[in-house]
Amino acid sequence: MPIRTQNDLPAKAILEEENIFVMDENRASTQNIRPLEILILNLMPLKEETEVQILRVLSNTPLQLNISFLQMATYTSTHTSASHLNKFYQTFDEVKGRKYDGMIITGAPIEHLDFEKVDYWDELAQIMEWTKDHVTSTFHICWGAQAGLYYHYGIRKEELPAKLSGIYSHRVLNRRFTLLRGFDDVFLAPHSHYTRPVPEDVRACKELVVLATSEVAGDLLIATEDGKQIFVLGHLEYDRMTLDSEYKRDMERGLNPSIPYNYYPGDDPNNKPELTWRATSNCLYSNWLNYYVYQITPFDLEGVTDHPTDCGL
Repeated sequence: MPIRTQNDLPAKAILEEENIFVMDENRASTQNIRPLEILILNLMPLKEETEVQILRVLSNTPLQLNISFLQMATYTSTHTSASHLNKFYQTFDEVKGRKYDGMIITGAPIEHLDFEKVDYWDELAQIMEWTKDHVTSTFHICWGAQAGLYYHYGIRKEELPAKLSGIYSHRVLNRRFTLLRGFDDVFLAPHSHYTRPVPEDVRACKELVVLATSEVAGDLLIATEDGKQIFVLGHLEYDRMTLDSEYKRDMERGLNPSIPYNYYPGDDPNNKPELTWRATSNCLYSNWLNYYVYQITPFDLEGVTDHPTDCGL
């Protein structure tokens, strides 16, 4: 898929080295098609790393995407340079008058905080409310999924006994959803979090459907019937070495973390991890873009506010 980015976005060069087709603004302007408008709210501290991860998993479809990055105006990131943010990111005030075909809300390493105590919670709540009328389908990841479930449906979160980190087996529960088209009955996916939505709350909510779960790691994929809100409680966008970096970082901080489950061959951190979830990740993001964005998005983004309600079938 041609991902359309600004000509000098650093992630573009990295992805091109991986033989991923990234289209710059100059070439995109010569094509007589309307790309999908995708807005990415990047809440992760290492924003450039997350940009590469997200753009990589969006790359496995023939659709052309016009990517825009969003940052919080009420919080100043200290792990990404101001020059990068000023050049490649917008604030909500700058985009709230537009409509988007799809939106991704990433995770954030702030699980220890109650939602309302997060510095930018009020702004995030405003954005999530705005998505109801301005985005065809919103794709929430990890903490972003927990925050979305809480804001939209009042789903509480609970602390886990210890950090859940590793590659876990999951089972498809509801194959009628096209989000799962092409999935195996059982598949692997990364998790990395300290909290989770309360399972009983999720199942008590009639507006939500659990699509895939793990006996060990818990729920992974949750969605509304119409596919307008999709919640991914793991990290299918992760690179091969992301959990390795997190594990070694936590070791250096003296947190005494457990070795990520089912990640290193022989459970030996000296061994290179095997990449066992890339095909599933590509399938998930391709299905979202095709069935929940491209197939139902209005061509005239400014002229339509109502959304179809049958895309989950």
